[in-house]
Amino acid sequence: MVQRQLPNVRELTELMKFKKPTLNATDRRLEKALTIADLRAIAKRRTPKAPFDYTEGAAEGELSLARARQAFQDIEFHPSILRNVPVVDTTREVLGGPSALPFGIAPTGFTRLMQTEGEGAGAGAAGAAGIPFTLSTLGTTSIEDVKAANPDGRNWFQLYVMRDREISYGLVRRAASAGFDTLFFTVDTPVAGARLRDKRNGFSIPPQLTPGTVINAIPRPAWWINFLTTPKLEFASLSSTGGTVGELLDSAMDPTISLEDLDVIREMWPGRIMIKGVQTVEDAKILAGKGVDGIVLSNHGGRQLDRAPIPFHLLPHVVREVGADMEVHLDTGIMSGADIVASIALGARFTLIGRAYLYGLMAGGRRGVDRTIEILRTEIVRTMKLLEVATLDELGPQHVTQLARLTPIAKPVADAAEAAASSKPRTVRTPRSTAATKQAASKPASAKPSSRSVTK
Repeated sequence: MVQRQLPNVRELTELMKFKKPTLNATDRRLEKALTIADLRAIAKRRTPKAPFDYTEGAAEGELSLARARQAFQDIEFHPSILRNVPVVDTTREVLGGPSALPFGIAPTGFTRLMQTEGEGAGAGAAGAAGIPFTLSTLGTTSIEDVKAANPDGRNWFQLYVMRDREISYGLVRRAASAGFDTLFFTVDTPVAGARLRDKRNGFSIPPQLTPGTVINAIPRPAWWINFLTTPKLEFASLSSTGGTVGELLDSAMDPTISLEDLDVIREMWPGRIMIKGVQTVEDAKILAGKGVDGIVLSNHGGRQLDRAPIPFHLLPHVVREVGADMEVHLDTGIMSGADIVASIALGARFTLIGRAYLYGLMAGGRRGVDRTIEILRTEIVRTMKLLEVATLDELGPQHVTQLARLTPIAKPVADAAEAAASSKPRTVRTPRSTAATKQAASKPASAKPSSRSVTK
């Protein structure tokens, strides 16, 4: 039998210590967010549907994004034991400079539409955390204002090659003049992907009011008040901003971009240069031969070609082929510190976060971005301690297994299909001269045409 007694007043007093209340509503919301998914839920409540879906959505059926996220879930960690790891070091030397964590903030377009503090909040939070910030060509804060928001930190610039090359060249010069140390030459956007959510929502720049947007705005007055009472959106490169995002991209981007453009930009840019949007081992090898400083394995967050390769699956193969020659970075699908640790273990030198940062921004402006970084930092440290590794350099393939869910067709079957395709005769027709064409046309129908085909 348990012996019972009257409650001890002193013991009750010790138990009844209430937490000091948080008076600021934003801080109160952010304190409850323990994961990036929690920040996303707050962002969805506070942001109108069109800008939230622009952030959240991807191209066509959104399979590329879903598969990228699933790939991170389909991993198995292999922890060590009894290694005596009381503290861990999360610092990383990347592109010739330091980063306090193995991730930076990725370039995102139209960011002030998500939340009015925009890139300034991202750059300031990155600088405070000691990690790099990347400004997009389609950013809504100028190069110079980002530098002012992060004067002592590392700023990187993401470049699209525009139809009007002089626009791109001018941006390169401005970024170099402002002290940005790395250029991300982006190669996966010759045209805009089919972002169906934006089309269905009528999402445009600037936002257009419709009965639907008005109704959707009623429970989110803070977003509209901020949008209408802050300076007009400023784009880093576009002078014309009317139309849907897809229309803007198609009018600005150039599908004729080539390696010659890379050569021109390299001559202009004094700092490090990365190629963003690499999706095959073969292209990685070509770029290694061009002597660039690194590549970013990325399918643009699933926003361009749906069913594109999964960067995380591609990572170990690319690192094996070119990892000794240049840095390999990774983005797309990263939603936790464990995702980042797994990427580093499989050979990524660095990672970039896009949507995760924007969820924090929409949830609470600058403080929301700070919370995003803190959540990821906590998850990275905890995962490293559980794996019992003291530094990022100790992480290796022995710590992670990629589990198979989407498996390619069996190799013998693929080889047979390729052999069958290559064995088919291919006919190449030699163009006829005008005279020969007229002569052939004047022959009787029963006449046999002269053979001008070559079968290879």
